[in-house]
Amino acid sequence: MKVADVVDAYLIRQRSLGMRFESAGQILRQFSRMIGNPNIDEVTPEAVAEFLHGKGTLSATWMLKYRVLTGLYRFAVSRGYVGNSPLPKIFPKLPPQQTPYVYSTEELRRLLESTSVLQIGHSPHVPTIYRTLLLLLYGSGMRIGEALGLALQDVDLPGQVITVRDTKFFKTRLVPIGSKLTLELAAHIEPRRLLPLPAGDASPLFTTRDGRPWSYTRVISWFQHVRRAAGINCPIGEPRPPRLHDIRHTSAVHRVLAWYRSGQDVQRLLPQLATYLGHLDIRSTQRYLQMTPDLLQAASQRFSQYAMGADHEE
Repeated sequence: MKVADVVDAYLIRQRSLGMRFESAGQILRQFSRMIGNPNIDEVTPEAVAEFLHGKGTLSATWMLKYRVLTGLYRFAVSRGYVGNSPLPKIFPKLPPQQTPYVYSTEELRRLLESTSVLQIGHSPHVPTIYRTLLLLLYGSGMRIGEALGLALQDVDLPGQVITVRDTKFFKTRLVPIGSKLTLELAAHIEPRRLLPLPAGDASPLFTTRDGRPWSYTRVISWFQHVRRAAGINCPIGEPRPPRLHDIRHTSAVHRVLAWYRSGQDVQRLLPQLATYLGHLDIRSTQRYLQMTPDLLQAASQRFSQYAMGADHEE
């Protein structure tokens, strides 16, 4: 049985169980194309190793591919399409996960200003729309894929709330937004409605001139140009520069910092932040909260106030 046919059968099964499997499907079809789509029992360990490594230096993508292929081969073995898995038994030494980066307020301002660099070689509307996307990511804490998956109907401007559908964990959640972000989105939506609306209000919020949704890879690629124009480079000790995804980390940290500074009960509010970000539990949220100098100072001040109050009570 050809690899592509096994991939199709596997994806049908996984999606019948309620899984979207979009990213995994892309990886599996890439695997099928790269090895030339032979019979699955003819795939060699060397071909698998080459696919896992990819081009360039070894990265954390190796493990992502490995997990996806593990699921495929478990399915193939259970169905009798192949006798055993050609996946490696020994893992290479992978580089450590990139440390989440928290942009300063000044860096965020420079990123927004640097969207103008996208005027070169792109449609005239791209810089303005990309600026709106950055503001949305920071103001809502959304994942990039969630923001790109929004339709016009998902943005309730009068109610100042966004509906995020089919999230990473197959749930729908409501994300409240502030008045400033609401105004920015309103300014975006008005000209957006002048572009093609192939599905009416179900058409994508962020789109090309012909109504097609912006792709994830394109948006990531554009960010590299914007980041460099903003003068934001690799932090000391880090092998790679800050990412677009780090705006989500920044949003979470800045929100907690604001809670500390306004005297809020941070421990009580953290579960609400987890829900807001679409996390399954608070542990995922805590991983986002890198102890920046500002956050450390705010926490220290809160503890000092608590300690002084305790001494006073004694």
